[in-house]
Amino acid sequence: MAFESLGDKLQGVFKKLRGKGKLNEKDIKEAMREIKLALLEADVNFKIVKEFIAKVSEKALGAEILESLTPAQQLVKIVDEELTEMIGGEASRLEFANKPPTVIMMCGLQGAGKTTATAKLSLHLSKQGRRPLMVACDVYRPAAVKQLEVLGKQIDRPVFSMGTDISPVKIAKEAVEYARIHGNDPVILDTAGRLHIDEQLMQELADIKAEVDPTEILLVVDAMTGQDAVNVAKTFNEQLEVTGVILSKLDGDTRGGAALSVKQVTGKPIKFASTGEKLGDLDIFHPDRMASRILGMGDILSLVDKAQAEFDEKQARELEAKLRKSQFDLEDFLAQLNQIKKLGSFSQILGMMPGIDKKMLDQVDTEENAKKMVHIEAIIQSMTPEERHNPKIIAANRKIRIAKGSGTRVQDVNQLLKQFSEMQKMMKQFSGGKQQRMLKRLRNSMK
Repeated sequence: MAFESLGDKLQGVFKKLRGKGKLNEKDIKEAMREIKLALLEADVNFKIVKEFIAKVSEKALGAEILESLTPAQQLVKIVDEELTEMIGGEASRLEFANKPPTVIMMCGLQGAGKTTATAKLSLHLSKQGRRPLMVACDVYRPAAVKQLEVLGKQIDRPVFSMGTDISPVKIAKEAVEYARIHGNDPVILDTAGRLHIDEQLMQELADIKAEVDPTEILLVVDAMTGQDAVNVAKTFNEQLEVTGVILSKLDGDTRGGAALSVKQVTGKPIKFASTGEKLGDLDIFHPDRMASRILGMGDILSLVDKAQAEFDEKQARELEAKLRKSQFDLEDFLAQLNQIKKLGSFSQILGMMPGIDKKMLDQVDTEENAKKMVHIEAIIQSMTPEERHNPKIIAANRKIRIAKGSGTRVQDVNQLLKQFSEMQKMMKQFSGGKQQRMLKRLRNSMK
């Protein structure tokens, strides 16, 4: 995962400092040296690191932190604030045209993930009640048009294409007119890329920009390409005046420092980050939340956002009613497992929790644990509706049948039933007034 190595090193620096009751100037200078090395090793731009260290050092050497009762915490706070500012400050939202349709032009090098990012953005905006139209303007890359059409079917969103013999400028113009007539908004243009920046590529993009006057020009940057990503972002911005950046492949095994440099180098905000392979894995980029995750303070707000976006409200209300009456059964348990799976892998979910040991995350999404989840689903699905509602009726002969039907062992069935029985006992402890207070707090926290 991006920033993992950087996060480990920064957290290591602060761990050393927490063991000291007071900090002196030497302690802070040593910490700054280690932070500087960590940022440089993470591939953060040298000039940006130099400025960052200067700002943090100036604040850290002030009387307020040296005389504080919790100097290590004060230093973490300063680093958190400056890191947030370096990444971009506040989250930046998409701009929409006063007179629809809004035109969003996607650009970037070949292989950066533009086409997938186009589909992800389309799905993201669809969930907000908009009617996006994706446009296949890449007439050069083999199967680029087909790829976008396949992705369009997967997310049930329309794709405008005119084949590969038409000028991309004409395709863009016709697509905007089509959207205006059919009520699509926004229009998302998936433009062509090259393996490197050249005059022909830039001229074509400039021509499209001149023809359709896009409200947003989003540069898709591969977070795994290191400082090359920063150089690409700088050049595209100079040529096209991009309005924002989408970081792709942020879930990859990357040092991630280039992503931290993009805002400072271009002056343009990171608006979205692709955090997984699924088409729903596109999140609004929140600099403060990213800084918190890097520093090991978790990202509960993003987890809540994911839950609110993915969880079925009707199911949630039905579950609340069952919890009130202590009627939670295996059918509900299976439904909740499926809801949690929508949020992503367990390591992704736990990674948003503050204080989670990174070593523990490495053990969460192992093949063995994945198999256990599949077995649990198979066991419950092999039960009759009556057995799911009332597990107490599952005697030895039923367990044998369920085990055969699910491809598991009777011991696995016994283990699941035992764990579920313990879960029900715990839930009953929250009966009455205590349960009402718990549910009320839960509802209030989600408002």
